[in-house]
Amino acid sequence: MSAIANDWLEPLSAEFKKPYYARLYKTVREEYNTHEIFPAPDDIFAAFELTPLSQVKVVILGQDPYHNVGQAHGLCFSVKPDVEIPPSLVNIYQELHDDLGCYIPNNGYLVKWAKQGVLLLNTVLTVRAHQANSHRGIGWEEFTDAAIQAVNRLDRPVVFLLWGRPAQMKRSMLDNPKHLVLTAPHPSPLSASRGFFGSRPFSQANAFLEAHGVKPIDWQIENR
Repeated sequence: MSAIANDWLEPLSAEFKKPYYARLYKTVREEYNTHEIFPAPDDIFAAFELTPLSQVKVVILGQDPYHNVGQAHGLCFSVKPDVEIPPSLVNIYQELHDDLGCYIPNNGYLVKWAKQGVLLLNTVLTVRAHQANSHRGIGWEEFTDAAIQAVNRLDRPVVFLLWGRPAQMKRSMLDNPKHLVLTAPHPSPLSASRGFFGSRPFSQANAFLEAHGVKPIDWQIENR
């Protein structure tokens, strides 16, 4: 597993010393040794590396990494440039088009968002190949809760986009009045038509940031 080396280290360093993290580290290392695990070890903390805590403007919470070969690279909902766009991201792009008029790109590589301050965080950071949710409950949730709490403590406006029930279960942790929390159904094909479509999260996030003097996000992912 790669190490966290930027300004996330201070708020998360206490986690590395706790008994649950020692168990988690041992479990994850054993899993990589005995199974096909995604993402690659060096990409586990990619969300933290690409979006330093000091630069977080928006948080999007996912559940766990994509579990098919070549998809996951450490950012929720994102896939590598040459990988077919997954159905949930297809729906995110459709809502982005309807909300802000962005064209629908030919790839699902969301690094541009991460580099602008969009923390693309899964609540579980690893998964066995072809077994969704297979690393739920091994300790990642406690670690990512600490990261969410670190953002919640920031003394400046941040937007949280909580899509689907697992993400919305984090709502009770977000008690900072400076932040905006927007909830909607998950963008998966099973639930997007139940209120994700038409929720306009991207324009609402940008309006909130601009109202507080923060540069908005350029949500357009370009064709490659």
